[in-house]
Amino acid sequence: MNRLSIYLPGIFALLLSVTGASAQEAFGIAPDSELKLPGLNQYAPADSVGSSAVAGRTVQMEAALTEEGGPLKYGLTWRVFHPIPGPDGKLPLLATAEGGSAQFEFEPGDYFIHVAFGRAGVTKKLTVPREGPVEKQRMVLEAGGLVLNAVSGIDARIPSSQLRFNIYKADDGIDEDQQLVVADVKPDTIVRLNAGTYHIVSEYGAVNAVIRSDIRVEAGKLTEAVIQHRAAQLTLKLVSEPGGEAIADTAWSILTSGGDVVSESVGAFPTIVLAEGEYTAIARNKGTVLQREFTVLAGQNSDVEVLLN
Repeated sequence: MNRLSIYLPGIFALLLSVTGASAQEAFGIAPDSELKLPGLNQYAPADSVGSSAVAGRTVQMEAALTEEGGPLKYGLTWRVFHPIPGPDGKLPLLATAEGGSAQFEFEPGDYFIHVAFGRAGVTKKLTVPREGPVEKQRMVLEAGGLVLNAVSGIDARIPSSQLRFNIYKADDGIDEDQQLVVADVKPDTIVRLNAGTYHIVSEYGAVNAVIRSDIRVEAGKLTEAVIQHRAAQLTLKLVSEPGGEAIADTAWSILTSGGDVVSESVGAFPTIVLAEGEYTAIARNKGTVLQREFTVLAGQNSDVEVLLN
């Protein structure tokens, strides 16, 4: 397995070149939900037209990550569609198979074959002749894998419960206009994708610690990317003396240096994650309003105490 390290501002990527059996191990076998089907319209469920294609000529099928790669042995989902939409405008799904290489029985005619490997997929039109040899169908996915993680500051590991990633197809639009490929990806999860450039939105906490990066996925390679957040975790405390007991039933507002409210909460010691910068903490307790300015430094988790007196 070949390794190539790449560093860009705010992101470290490790590319693992994988082929053959090692590709199976590197990309894993857990299926991804809500698969996209490139090149196909909506389709009808299999039970609306029968659970399998009608008997006829046998066609062998295999899929590989790259043109030079060997056949994948598991992790594939095969789907066979009739090329003519039904009355509802959907392509009838004739048959499915899970695992590695597959074979189907076809009557002579035209079909669409789609194979998926996680979120990667490719579609091919198949014509089955009445006579003569039927060639094995080889589908090249041109797919790779992506594993995401993040640190705060230089190398402070972020708990996985506080991280999430959204993966978009990279283009010139903003998030709302870009095609969402997969949402709420947890750290250290292998996401199998078609080769190409993807726009990654990394969210640390639930306030304003957001990093955006473009990452390229290469066919036949597993890219492990570590995104660098400029943020830290803060615990807010209203105290009667430095280092004292936090006072309960305190309402908190956090303002940016420009006066915008970025967080509101109630509690003795709420914990929040904030992007690096200057802020003001406002504490309200039993009619008393107090405030304190503070600075967030990347990777430096700390307590922010507001003195009651």
